[in-house]
Parts: sequence; structure tokens; C-alpha cells
Amino acid sequence: MAMNEQARTRIGYARVSTGEQDTTAQIEALQAAGCQRIYTEHASGSRTARPELDKALDHLRPGDVFTVWKLDRLGRSLPHLIETVQKLESKQVDFLSLTEAIDTTTPSGRLLFHVAGAFAEFERDLIRERTRAGLTAARAAGRVGGRPSVMTAEKIEAAHLMHKAGKSQAAIAEALGVARTTIRRTLGRNT
Repeated sequence: MAMNEQARTRIGYARVSTGEQDTTAQIEALQAAGCQRIYTEHASGSRTARPELDKALDHLRPGDVFTVWKLDRLGRSLPHLIETVQKLESKQVDFLSLTEAIDTTTPSGRLLFHVAGAFAEFERDLIRERTRAGLTAARAAGRVGGRPSVMTAEKIEAAHLMHKAGKSQAAIAEALGVARTTIRRTLGRNT
């Protein structure tokens, strides 16, 4: 972008996950980096709704530099982070992460960001592949994933005996210390 550095407006975004945390250190770093306006948010990284981030993104104009203290303050996940930076690029807005020194106003900063994204995507694909291979191997060995059933063979037999004796599903569930839906599934499956 061939913009004059004086024409660039730096917009900052600071986020903490809990009410006990404080944005002071982030705000001070963003102010020291020359941010003229800083949006702050108290929201978990996993939350999709972040109104202050939305306001900051709406406020940006071509030539601006969107600045965060650290990458994890911006994105819920790597795909979300990459998607957000791509939106910035489409608006002709540059991105700066102070801690990681990723600055898309420079060619090397753009390269670093895209290489980091490619490595992260590669790592996700490897994890997914290893997980699938592990599940396949476990199934071949006769193991099934998930939590063990609360209904042991003895409890199943007891449930059927109580059911034949006329006990209600609620009474059977209470006697065996399990949920009524578990009894309903067990009796429906084996009756």
C-alpha cells in the first residue's frame, strides 16, 4: 500500500477473557504504538459475539492499521484470525500484532502472517489425520471411544427384572442411580 505514514490511522483492539482481568497493559502498549482509538472488550475468546470488535472493524477505513497487542486477543481460532485479517485486506486495512511483530504494512510481515497460517493449517490437518488413524486402529482392536456406559451387565439384568416385576422406569432409574432416559434406552433396546 503506497500510503503516506501520516495518513494512516491506527485503531487498536484490546480484549480480556474474564472480569477479573485488566486491559491496562494492552491499552498502554497500543497507545505507545500510536493508536488513536482503542476498542476494549471483556469476552471469552470462544465467544462469537464480540460487539466491540465489530465496532472497531466497522470503523476502519482504507489505509488504516488495525493493531492488537497479541494475536490471541483477536482470533477465537487460527481460521477465525486468518478470516479476520483477510477481511482487513479486502478493506485495504493493514494489520499489526505488537507482541509477535507481525506487520502487514511490510512485505515480510505479510509473508510471515501467511506462512504462520499455512503451518497452522498443516498442523490441524496432521492432528485430524492422526486422530482418524488412532480411532480406526482402536476400532480394529475392538475398543470403542467415548465414556463407559453406566449400565453394566448386572444393572441391565436388574433393570429387566424390576421391569418384569412391574416397577416404573422412574423407580428403576432411582434404584439403580441412573437417569430415566438411560433406563428407557436400556429397556427399549433389550425388550
